[in-house]
Amino acid sequence: MKVILKNVSLFHPVQKIDEKGIDILLTDGVISKIGKINPEEISGVKVFDLSNKHIVPGFFDMHVHLREPGREDEETVQSGCNAAANGGFTGIACMPNTEPAIDSAEVVSFIKKQSKDHLVDVEVIGAATLGRKGEYISPMAELYEAGVVGFSDDGVAIKTSGILKRAFEYSKMYNVPIIEHCEDETLSGGAMNEGLNSTMLGLPPIPSVAEELIVIRDILLAEYTGGKIHIAHLSTKKSVEMVREAKQKGISVTSEVTPHHFTLIDDSLKTYDTNFKMNPPLRTKADVDEILLGLKDGTIDCIASDHAPHSAEEKEAEFEHAPNGITGLETQVGLALTELYHKKIITLGQLIEKMSINPRKILNLPVPNFEVGQIANFTILDLTEIFTFDINRSKSKSKNSPFDKRLLTGKALGVINKSKMFYQDEFLNL
Repeated sequence: MKVILKNVSLFHPVQKIDEKGIDILLTDGVISKIGKINPEEISGVKVFDLSNKHIVPGFFDMHVHLREPGREDEETVQSGCNAAANGGFTGIACMPNTEPAIDSAEVVSFIKKQSKDHLVDVEVIGAATLGRKGEYISPMAELYEAGVVGFSDDGVAIKTSGILKRAFEYSKMYNVPIIEHCEDETLSGGAMNEGLNSTMLGLPPIPSVAEELIVIRDILLAEYTGGKIHIAHLSTKKSVEMVREAKQKGISVTSEVTPHHFTLIDDSLKTYDTNFKMNPPLRTKADVDEILLGLKDGTIDCIASDHAPHSAEEKEAEFEHAPNGITGLETQVGLALTELYHKKIITLGQLIEKMSINPRKILNLPVPNFEVGQIANFTILDLTEIFTFDINRSKSKSKNSPFDKRLLTGKALGVINKSKMFYQDEFLNL
């Protein structure tokens, strides 16, 4: 099948491509020509007029919970991929806190099989310890050979420094990162950030130092072992500062932040709406300000959703007992464009680096290029479309988002990958 993407603005910060009014010819999903193309000269071609739209290298979310196996009532690999495509992503990495955990080649193979025919690439993060219990190292060699691209006990920090040291030593052999949920379990267990609001609301607190203690532990052990540490969902001012200092020292540390941690603060919990309950919890304005600075100066490498679907029955529980987490695949692009790009916190090039290029580099995955002969891996953006996010149009099986009815500027209109296209709410084979 031949397809022409007409009048696009082509943008790729690594290739230093920034061209307007370009046409792209795809033949069976492969880039055949980039330049001015006359559709009348090509028989049987399908044309998409993308005037005033941007095509950028396909976005990649490196922190997604697909829930399968174990909680298919909340999400499946298929529904999670549908949500990813709808949100503008051509690739995701799924975290290992499934039931059972991703601590065997069999589970890795199962997830790969479930995602094989979907437009969205699904990479797998393996558990760092057996059952994510922090007691024994997982079979890292077996998992790596099965195709995992990193290791994590996500949902909890790796329990002890001794186990973490061994995890670094093994993961270093494969040049893959340890991805850490930074939280000291002896200080955790609360429902929101510790501060004035937790006192006023009478909710059990989670102090910021619970995160920071594990951040500094992990940085020191990464330095000592020469391993690679990726700090997931940074949420505090001090954490950002420690990552910045570690990078300046040349330690192999990277980090990510979620849209909810650069757009919301703990004031939001005054309504006791459990859709604002997450871990790490929403922090203070001072924390958000430092996160924005970290995004701007490059301390924070990636933007990731931490997409965490939950059933309505569970989220409607009493605040203290409701599970942590929100869906995020379908709001991430709009929030990043609205709150970062349009407010001139970061440039479009920086946004693409943090949502397409850096995540793949951290996980040793190839970055999509705009070259003839390459399989098309694109995200199609309208940078100026103003829309209201409607949770009822979500492709996820769960609807636990605090951003329902939020007005946003900038939207992912579609994606192309693996000779497939999702555009105008329809999947097409190219």
